[in-house]
Amino acid sequence: MALSTKKEGNVVTQLASATELPRMVRVRQKLDHSHIEPEEIPALVQRELEPMRSRIRTGMRVAITCGSRGVANIAIITRAIVDFVKSCGGEPFVFPAMGSHGGATAEGQLEILRGYGVTEEFLGCPILSSMEVVQVGETEEGMPVFVDHYAYQADGVILCGRVKAHTAFRGPYESGILKMAVIGMGKQHGAEHVHQDGFSDLGRLLPMIARVIFDKVNILGAVAVAENAFDQTCILEGLLKEEIFEKEPDILRRSKERLGKIFFNDIDVLVVDRLGKDISGDGMDPNITGRYAVPYMQSDKKIQHIAVLDLTEETHGNCNGLGLADVTTRRVVEKIDVDCTYPNVVTSTVLCTPKIPLFTHTDRACIQIALKTCNYIDRVKPRIVHIRDTMRLEEIEISEGMLEEARANPMIEILDKPREWPFDAEGNLW
Repeated sequence: MALSTKKEGNVVTQLASATELPRMVRVRQKLDHSHIEPEEIPALVQRELEPMRSRIRTGMRVAITCGSRGVANIAIITRAIVDFVKSCGGEPFVFPAMGSHGGATAEGQLEILRGYGVTEEFLGCPILSSMEVVQVGETEEGMPVFVDHYAYQADGVILCGRVKAHTAFRGPYESGILKMAVIGMGKQHGAEHVHQDGFSDLGRLLPMIARVIFDKVNILGAVAVAENAFDQTCILEGLLKEEIFEKEPDILRRSKERLGKIFFNDIDVLVVDRLGKDISGDGMDPNITGRYAVPYMQSDKKIQHIAVLDLTEETHGNCNGLGLADVTTRRVVEKIDVDCTYPNVVTSTVLCTPKIPLFTHTDRACIQIALKTCNYIDRVKPRIVHIRDTMRLEEIEISEGMLEEARANPMIEILDKPREWPFDAEGNLW
């Protein structure tokens, strides 16, 4: 793609220049802060896994999953599981269980783990990464079921995964332990089969496919974690194999209660500083924005335009979710790595998520264009919300015209006076 090098003379910049942006006010949303301190995690993992001790024999090779979602404290949690297996006399190893992420390559998946601090040196055990899978059976409907070949060859498997609301389907099991077993362990090949008819039926398919895996693979149990609105571990529970199907739905329910939110609706423009796969599978969580990639998912959240200003470093150029925005920046476009992004998109079959929206040369122009092109709004008091990303929602900014509503909301605390946007000489926020 040939990108224009002109900035000040750019036609879109000129079209946006007359659009006045309202002053913004920093506010605090009152969200639940309760969590587990990182230093408490190793001992808690040991206690939660204690009922599994009798199932691990001396010399037993135990595979431990590690995913790609940017789970809080994932390195600490994984090492604690490794240490538990060692204390039982087992021989642990970790393997990437992340479907098609990391460009659907073994090295790409290792690179994601390294980015989270999950290394052999830190864990004290091998990390075995491969895209090779073994077909272990098929469902009652004839769908083939695959698992990572290292996991299949192991004497036992411990699943570790974050339980939270999925971005494209609803059911008793969404993102969590069963999904880790079915799609994470299935690697690209398995994930492709699961997604071949889209997401709408996944709520029904996940437990069906998982039961085949649980019958054919020695799943010892799981560590289920959940996070609060501040990306902090707030739930950590060990589950034996026979408890997973029964208890995961309740963990999902409790996780959803802790989900971050924006306490404002009818937003003209939502400005998102950054998106990334480490923040959400869709780059920015549709459960927060109300902007879903699939038509059968509906939300009461009304946001007319979304402006995305940057990608996270941890997303490694994966721009999945950018297609859910309306306007973005040249900076984002130049960071996109299609080889990292597209395998995941093709596997999911949802092709709209990496599309590149209209992009501008500066943050100011991006926000101005998003506002200028809104329809049927109060142009004297436009409603703009500015967030860092969909995982950091305690302190946000709202436009001055929303102050009256904020004062009337007991869940909102106003932190300062209205101020102009802090653009630098280049028209960017940083």
